[in-house]
Amino acid sequence: MSHWNEGRRPITIAILAMGGEGGGVLADWIVALGERAGHVSQNTSVAGVAQRTGATVYYVELYPGGDGAAENTRSEPVLSLFPTPGEVDIVIASELMEAGRAIQRGFATPDRTTLIASTNRVYSMDEKLALGDGRVDSNTLLDAARAGAQRLIAADFMKLALDARSVISAALFGALAGSGALPFAREQFEEAIRAGGKGVEASLAAFAAGFDAAQELAPRPLPTAAGRVPVTISRRRPVDPAEEAAAAKERRREELAISDPGRLVGPGLQEQAARVAAEFPAPARSMLLHGAVRTAVYQSTDYTDRYLDRVARVGVLETDPGEARLTTEAARHIALWMCYQDTIQVAQQKIRRRRLDGVRAEAKAAPRQLMNVREFLHPQVEEIADTLPSRVGRRVAGSALFNKVIGRLTRDGIVVNTTGIIGYTLLWLMAMFRPLRPRSLRYGREQAAIDDWLGLVEAMAPRNYDLACEIVECQRVLKGYGATYHHGMESFSLLMDAIGTIVDRPDSAEVLAKLRRAALADEDGSTLRVEFAALAGGAATILA
Repeated sequence: MSHWNEGRRPITIAILAMGGEGGGVLADWIVALGERAGHVSQNTSVAGVAQRTGATVYYVELYPGGDGAAENTRSEPVLSLFPTPGEVDIVIASELMEAGRAIQRGFATPDRTTLIASTNRVYSMDEKLALGDGRVDSNTLLDAARAGAQRLIAADFMKLALDARSVISAALFGALAGSGALPFAREQFEEAIRAGGKGVEASLAAFAAGFDAAQELAPRPLPTAAGRVPVTISRRRPVDPAEEAAAAKERRREELAISDPGRLVGPGLQEQAARVAAEFPAPARSMLLHGAVRTAVYQSTDYTDRYLDRVARVGVLETDPGEARLTTEAARHIALWMCYQDTIQVAQQKIRRRRLDGVRAEAKAAPRQLMNVREFLHPQVEEIADTLPSRVGRRVAGSALFNKVIGRLTRDGIVVNTTGIIGYTLLWLMAMFRPLRPRSLRYGREQAAIDDWLGLVEAMAPRNYDLACEIVECQRVLKGYGATYHHGMESFSLLMDAIGTIVDRPDSAEVLAKLRRAALADEDGSTLRVEFAALAGGAATILA
């Protein structure tokens, strides 16, 4: 006769999910599943408040039912309230970063843990606030997950759930069933969903998709109601069909950019596409076409012609047409700078149909269902002045009365209903100022700065090609608008000032790249100032 106090242990399951993802429902389903099968079940949770909406750790223990306890012993086991590092059998993570956190905290271990992780990303505030690309590399997280678990089942369970018009918890529950990590049959899992009584059909559809994905990624014989089945584990790197399709589309676009650029742009840009094909090296054409479309949408085809003229100034200095690094990077960064964010651009982006359709799809709104989108805006005096004609803008920016009035009106920000008549009309009117942009205060300032920057690139390219490429890439620090843009411009000015100091160094390109990375390390430029001070002091270890 087997008893709980004779060396047997519970099945331990940790679930890491964020607010609104149904982590509590998933834990409840697992508890209901265990109880129906005669297991002693317990579910606890500890809410998090640090990242995004705060990831919560749900912890479930399932103890196999016995036939009574021995004399002078408890009739039920004492279960833990929180996962113990190194003692967790199954970890379920609703997002890839949460899988990484589970490994970091020791919940997932290579000697025992089945790790079920969704590969979608919900970026943390640190990732979002970074001036450069602050995203943690997903491949690095996946590699850590493979190394940190006995078995990894990873797929985009969020997409599977959305396709079924359900939530990710249902798809993850299906993946748990499909993994075979619990000694229950598929029908028992599905019965736990039906017993919940809410959104059953959508949940079952997402469950089925998650189940099939788990079976495809790590096929194994599944347990029946009688118990577990010994299996051989199969590990395969999950292939994301969406990523493969996007990569194939980009490859096709690059091929068309070389062979037939005109097919990649609208009818109004055929002349510009022909110019790209005739005047620029093949490796840079795809980027040039992206820039041509971007500048035309931002302002006009005349603006696109100006964009191509600027890239051509740099392109004639190309020393390696086979790679065309300088031309390609110039095509990228000139377009980005020329399409700087101002109030007109922000208004235009807020009301574009694709954006509103995307919000509707994300909210899962029915075709005839009403939807409200409210924007929180905090316009500053300078942003308003920059949109006005140069002479008027200077007077407004220097007016103490205007500063006082606008400051009082926008002190706490304003809320605009993009989907309402008044809110949409206000943003539409602002976007209609686009033809007047070339007369604005900021337009003249930005165009002069762009030409000064390109003049430096032209002067440097014949002398030091690699340094010229790095000068082009320094545009990366110019992002956003308002205070963010001002901080970026301060850092950009420091980078340009540093060139005169490093130009004669054999490692000048590497030094400027190091300074650029320092500029992207924080928003206020403190890291860059430290590096710049060391450089100005003659420090020879700046690249250490």
